[in-house]
Amino acid sequence: MNPPFPFEVILMFAFLSTMLLIGVLVRGKVKLVQKYLFPSSLIGGIVGLIIVNGKWFDIDPKIFEAFAFHFFNISFISIGLTPTTAEEQLNKAESKDSILGALWMALVQGVTFPIQAVIGGLFVILLGVFSYNLNDAFGFLLPLGFNEGPGEALSFGKVWETMGFQNAATVGISFATIGFLFAFFVGVPLVNWGIRKGLAKSGKDGELPQEFLKGFYSKDKEESIKMKSTMHPANVESLAFQFALVGLVYGVTYIFTILFAKVLPPDIGKMVWGFFFLFGMVFAILIRKVLSLFKVEHLLNVPLQRQITGFAVDYLIVATGSAIQIAVVSQFLLPITLISVTGGILTVFIILYYGKRLQSYNMERIAAIFGTVTGTVSTGLLLLRIVDPEFKTPVAREIGYMNIFAVPVIGTLTFVINGTFWWHLSTLVMTLIFLGIAILFVILIELFKLRKKPQF
Repeated sequence: MNPPFPFEVILMFAFLSTMLLIGVLVRGKVKLVQKYLFPSSLIGGIVGLIIVNGKWFDIDPKIFEAFAFHFFNISFISIGLTPTTAEEQLNKAESKDSILGALWMALVQGVTFPIQAVIGGLFVILLGVFSYNLNDAFGFLLPLGFNEGPGEALSFGKVWETMGFQNAATVGISFATIGFLFAFFVGVPLVNWGIRKGLAKSGKDGELPQEFLKGFYSKDKEESIKMKSTMHPANVESLAFQFALVGLVYGVTYIFTILFAKVLPPDIGKMVWGFFFLFGMVFAILIRKVLSLFKVEHLLNVPLQRQITGFAVDYLIVATGSAIQIAVVSQFLLPITLISVTGGILTVFIILYYGKRLQSYNMERIAAIFGTVTGTVSTGLLLLRIVDPEFKTPVAREIGYMNIFAVPVIGTLTFVINGTFWWHLSTLVMTLIFLGIAILFVILIELFKLRKKPQF
């Protein structure tokens, strides 16, 4: 007998939830997973990949692409709705150095993104010489997957599919998944090496607490989170109100995107949907400013909004792994492997080269930016936690301030990366453009005097 109501969406959510719980269980029990700090969401995504591709259930992996897209947008909207608390404001003593640290991370991201695009473009050209024909934009999914994470790789990949690039979303999230592997299999040993060399201010090799390794607190070590309620429970639950704000912004963004796409040429109009997350964050900030204007910004619950962001990112990663189609990846295994490994190694070199030439918090900033440009900001915070367990240095806050500088940088780069479809530029021309952009950011690092003598 068929159920009286549609269950498809909620059952897929139940599947993702189950995968996440399996990830929590594996993280809590398997020492190897704890050693490399694999988050439960990534583990759950890999388990989901195995189950979906093993045809254990009749599930179309493309439905998880939709889940991942929406969770990605929610995470950015929630970030836009979250104000900076008074406690997070920089004091005068650390202000200048932290601004320079945040600027350094943004400019280094401005180098790694185009260099990863150059690597991707060169391999597409090289493989084409050997009759391995790939879409002109194939290699440009590397920086979207590594530098921007699974959400953006998926968003642009889905849009590029409408422009004739078949299976672009699966290729993009495959790059993103390999980026996470780089972040943990390379990043964790890298930062532990830095600790052993005495390069971290407060990190100590082998002394991470068990709750950090296992991923949950024991009964006698439960963490109390300072939480205020901005809404009276007799009226509406604070969590419901915070989610309602996210929903409002999502609806406004959707209407704007539809109307904006209609006034643009058809090809460009399709590409607008790839920037949904950015529009969402802008509208979220505007609504936060409106609340501030009417002196009710205090209704925004910072801890809850940050938990909504984390919730969305966790489910995004689980959905991303579950959406990968092994049959598609196997067709492109050689180029994906060559591009990912080469791009990853060069990224390590760039981060170390510039990180060694900072004047303060070298290892902390190396950990933060390496995790960010191979995974997500959350990955950067995870690696930073190893070298700065209690976040005593200002680097954790610098990751937030980095966005002030990084948003226009990444916004410009993600605009340019569509050149293959908007302006019908060849892979060679696009590769040369990204090479020029990388050189520009190298020059900017020099102009801001952020490359000093090596410190180690």
